[in-house]
Amino acid sequence: MDLTSLDIFEAVAAELSVTRAAHVLGRAQSNVTTRLQALEQQLGASLFLREGKRLSLTEQGATFLGYSRRLRALADEARQALHPDVPAGTLRLGSMESTAAARLPNVLARLHGTWPELELNLTTGTSQGLLRQLAGGELDCALVALVDDQGQAPQEQLAELGLQGEALIAEEMLLLVPASHGSQSTQGLRLAGFAQGCTYRGLGQRWLERDGSVRVQEVGSYHNMLACVAAGHSACVVPRSLLALQVDLPVRVQASLGTVHTWLAWRTGYATAGLGALRQAFTA
Repeated sequence: MDLTSLDIFEAVAAELSVTRAAHVLGRAQSNVTTRLQALEQQLGASLFLREGKRLSLTEQGATFLGYSRRLRALADEARQALHPDVPAGTLRLGSMESTAAARLPNVLARLHGTWPELELNLTTGTSQGLLRQLAGGELDCALVALVDDQGQAPQEQLAELGLQGEALIAEEMLLLVPASHGSQSTQGLRLAGFAQGCTYRGLGQRWLERDGSVRVQEVGSYHNMLACVAAGHSACVVPRSLLALQVDLPVRVQASLGTVHTWLAWRTGYATAGLGALRQAFTA
């Protein structure tokens, strides 16, 4: 099993087509097919179901895909470890949607301007989802919102997952309601929020519970979230930095919910020049 075979397998898994994968890789279709068959023989498992020209991952293929990604990431980390003063290779960064929108653009521009050989792969998600991906080796580092949980400090929460990190950004959290909502109560409003595992959603649920039961409408982006509030039937929780990016929305601030810190987390023992460069870019 070599890294080239893993590259080919992941390309086919992404495209679910040998023809398209060959085009993406710049290889002959016959070469991709041969390498894929050799990998399956080596593993003693079928990685794809083949129905004519249509492909889909088998259960074994889906399992192996996670291992393949981690193996390739570990190989890249090993290469970077041999050159600790030169940020290069790939850094797989996870981020909350709000941080990606309001905080990352300037940071990543500085990072690229200083270290153009460092490639960033960005994934967005909820804080808890990103932490699971990080602990599972699918990410190298992640920007997540952490608060004390039942008396457990953020550092302790990270340590339980085999992670460590540092608090980088203090965000003031705001509860937004429709501009037409005249009451100081949130009764009658549902909460527009991301999926379970979002720290900000948790803040909103606890706040709205004071005025009664909470109905949650799950959305996939902040644009959808703010649209739900503007429509007159929802409330949501966002950082002030994100609200500052919006112009003339028919929403108003109902309350400040205090400060939540955004942490940069990484696996304990993970130390590459790319991670160091990212940390420096945040403090520049």
